[in-house]
Amino acid sequence: MSFIAKIKDKLFKKVGDKMESAAIKADEPAAAPAEVAPGAAPVIVDSPVPQLVSPSAVFPVELKAILPGAPPGGKIKFAHYWGAGCGGCDVSMLDIHEKILTVNDMADVVFWPIAVDGKVKDLEALDDGEITVTLFNGAVRNSENEHMLKLLRQKSTLLVAYGACAMWGGMPGLANMHNTEEIKKYVYTQTPTMSAFQDAQDSPVMPQETYQAPEGELHIPTLYDTVLAADDVVDIDYYVPGCPPQQTSINVLLGALVGHVYHGAALPPKGAIIGASEKSLCEECPRKKESRRITKVVEPYEIDVDPDQCLMDQGIICMGPATRAGCGSPCTQAGQPCRGCYGPTGAVSEQGASMLTAVASLFPVLDNDALIDEDEIIDIMSQVKDPLGYFYQFTLAKSLIKRAVKEKGGK
Repeated sequence: MSFIAKIKDKLFKKVGDKMESAAIKADEPAAAPAEVAPGAAPVIVDSPVPQLVSPSAVFPVELKAILPGAPPGGKIKFAHYWGAGCGGCDVSMLDIHEKILTVNDMADVVFWPIAVDGKVKDLEALDDGEITVTLFNGAVRNSENEHMLKLLRQKSTLLVAYGACAMWGGMPGLANMHNTEEIKKYVYTQTPTMSAFQDAQDSPVMPQETYQAPEGELHIPTLYDTVLAADDVVDIDYYVPGCPPQQTSINVLLGALVGHVYHGAALPPKGAIIGASEKSLCEECPRKKESRRITKVVEPYEIDVDPDQCLMDQGIICMGPATRAGCGSPCTQAGQPCRGCYGPTGAVSEQGASMLTAVASLFPVLDNDALIDEDEIIDIMSQVKDPLGYFYQFTLAKSLIKRAVKEKGGK
């Protein structure tokens, strides 16, 4: 029994009558779609900002029936897989709470390692395109990531790059500042625990890609020099940003699927970023902004953070000016700066450079400001403890920089 089925079973035991009354009976018609004004884009009402789904989509503005029953054409097939990532995107599906049961009613989960037992051979046995929708989270860091991404693309009608790592390489993409040999050398010989281990060996012990065991030849994936985003490897139909995607964004994606599967609504246009806005996070954040001049850069723990004032106004580097809205600004409302996990808006392609511009615009260098010289500007910028980690935490692998290179022979 899958964990979704177990959850469903437990909920029925606890609040069975309530859940049954919410379900659409098999002999009853599905709920009528909400009225949408001609030419208007439908929205999900529990989202912090209006979310464009499709110019012609029509589906309920909320999931009125948590347990809608199987779609008229039968259950769709659903898969969710991770590449190079932390696993948070897989777990984020539980952030939709009881609406996870809608997924169970709507779809058969054919492959989702974190949730159900499934084998790669079973996935390979499916017909091409048999999986209706697959969410792929994580970057492509090694040969296994690449193989599974290509296999899921082959077996899926719709493939969604789910989360920041799949969209831009995410934090694994920071490894692009080094090559594979440098990383292996540090991890396996220079960290304190491994250094002590290696000192006790006759010769360095390093991971091998193949090993002949009594049971047969074992293989581990090849670690690539360059971390890639999902669409660097295969064609992607839709994108859902975030680290991980927030509940509101997941609900928009789920709402689009429910509208399409149950009511025949049009899907979003190919390539759409689902559950996010073209606005910047600053436009979504409720903090009061005065565009104060930055004369000192601080971390939140170093000051008594004003609960109402813009964090940038307080000298805290916040990625809000260069980041797409849609998450609901939970970080800034909790007194922590935006990390930039929803990526750049459509107006810019280089999130890090956009943020550098935003920071520089707050230096006291205008005609009516007290003049500061170049050394003082350098001093302010040197207070940013980790510029790469601040400005390219999620997007380095998709940036113009992309990775560090070493010049050889003057070339």
